[in-house]
Amino acid sequence: MRCQKHVLTTGEVAKICNVAPRTVSKWFDAGHLRGYRIPGSKDRRIPLQQLIRFMRAHGLPLNGLDQSQLVMLIFDADAGWCNTLATAIRQDGADYEVATAASALEAGAAAQLAKPDVMVVDVDHPEASPKTIARFTRSLETAPMLIGVASGLPEARGQALLQEGFDGYLSKPFDARSLLQLMVSIRNPVAEPAVN
Repeated sequence: MRCQKHVLTTGEVAKICNVAPRTVSKWFDAGHLRGYRIPGSKDRRIPLQQLIRFMRAHGLPLNGLDQSQLVMLIFDADAGWCNTLATAIRQDGADYEVATAASALEAGAAAQLAKPDVMVVDVDHPEASPKTIARFTRSLETAPMLIGVASGLPEARGQALLQEGFDGYLSKPFDARSLLQLMVSIRNPVAEPAVN
């Protein structure tokens, strides 16, 4: 669905998301879907960009609502591995524009320019510590989903990454499908306790 309007009613949002208008009102009232009320009225209005952000965060299909592709940045010193993963993600049918960076300087510049939705980062990269990477990504205007990867990554270290601000982790080697499934599970956690 291509949407030309910049501000939507709860009824329009309900049609786009294929839910009842009351459900949209609940999302709005709970603060999950941002917007504003018309002064002197109970009517709610949702800016299109807020709806797109909400749909991405909850893994709802955009169905052409946002014409731009999602952006993934892969930061790893092994350029060959980066390119192999990027190719596999594209071949898997994922609707991602994939950028790669081998150095911290390239990754920082790419993160500022491309504004990635997801960053896949080698946590053993010699130029940046996981804590520094997490702090940097959280400082970006729109913080991307942050996934840490490393060869033979043990569970305990993965849990430590979550404590440092990463959204998920994978042990190399892994395939593109495993990465995409992890991203879906991060967006749509099923009755799992929040990690603090």
